[in-house]
Amino acid sequence: MRHDDPSLAALIGSRICHDLISPIGAISNGLELFGLAGAAPDGPEMSLIQQSCDNATARIRFFRIAFGSAGDSRPVPATEARKTLADHYAATRIATDWHVTADLGRDVTQLAYLSVLCLESALPKGGLLSVALDGSALVSTAEADIVRTDTSLWTDLTNGCTGGPKHLLPTDVQFALLARLCEDHGITPVLGTQAGLAQLTLALPGKDS
Repeated sequence: MRHDDPSLAALIGSRICHDLISPIGAISNGLELFGLAGAAPDGPEMSLIQQSCDNATARIRFFRIAFGSAGDSRPVPATEARKTLADHYAATRIATDWHVTADLGRDVTQLAYLSVLCLESALPKGGLLSVALDGSALVSTAEADIVRTDTSLWTDLTNGCTGGPKHLLPTDVQFALLARLCEDHGITPVLGTQAGLAQLTLALPGKDS
């Protein structure tokens, strides 16, 4: 794999998300107009369609930051970052807390979202995912009665394995991408665990508290 391949993949991800968000948004807007005009049938079918559109839109907005290109230097407002995270998990057994009050750069927000996706895999029965800043460190936490971090994916991440292990599944791609981005930023991911809790800490170089 060439070194610039991840950047190309990120651009592809951004393009896909950009192209998908418009038609899904159009469907959602069309359903709303039908409702205002009284032309849409009132029933569980329409509610299901609207809910599906809302869920798809939320996931695309989240994935556009998590897996897209971080080349845009504009900061992501804290309210937007919090809402995007919450909306992504709205229809799941996972609750979220975005404790960061400052607007973060898109690159840092991407690191946070990827960290959360990694920690999501540690919550087989749901739980709480939270993101905070501790000085210059980005701290993402998973809390639940059952928290599992016993897979080799975590070892690969904290040991800086960026090549993408052969056993990597599509559902686990966030581990490989986060490892590569951490390498690019000179960050060493640190995983801390205790009963009912897993915490992933990324010390951000050049970030003020």
